[in-house]
Amino acid sequence: MAPAIAARRDATSATASRAERLPPNSSGTPSVSVCVGASIPEACFVAIYAFFAVLITGRFPRGAFEFMVGTFRWAYRVSAYFHLMTDAYPPFSLADDPAYPVRLNIEYPEQTARWRPLVQWLLAWPYLVVAGVLYWLTGLLTILAFFTILFTRQIPRGIFELMVPGLRWSLRGNAYAYFLTTRYPPFVWG
Repeated sequence: MAPAIAARRDATSATASRAERLPPNSSGTPSVSVCVGASIPEACFVAIYAFFAVLITGRFPRGAFEFMVGTFRWAYRVSAYFHLMTDAYPPFSLADDPAYPVRLNIEYPEQTARWRPLVQWLLAWPYLVVAGVLYWLTGLLTILAFFTILFTRQIPRGIFELMVPGLRWSLRGNAYAYFLTTRYPPFVWG
């Protein structure tokens, strides 16, 4: 973030390119949150398709699985950016990006029990309630982190470590509820 700001400060208005004169996200391309929001209806259709595919065949279609994991990956990159946990702008890709600090990998389940789509979302509720509370705490800590960053230019490690479980628990609970994984999420802090 700092090098881009320094480059803009050094450029004069006469010699600065269009990209250097524009504020972030005004380059004419849609913002990441708009693109993630646009992929949510698609993910809903894919989840419905996967529900019936697993119910009938006992297998999660590979393409649907990859799309759902990519959508989760993208949403959590944006969530981490929104909650000020990373300065790196989220990439416009559903694929794994080793250079980006927020990473998500879920192993493809070769076989899924046919009963899972019917009850797995229900089994996830206790975990999702706790995850919702932790995510709410992450939201409150984001406000505190904003003012801390405003005055000290960095987020304290302790606040960051308290914010991480909210994102992790939410991800684990949602991955289980959408039967991307068959292992029940662990009740651990980290």
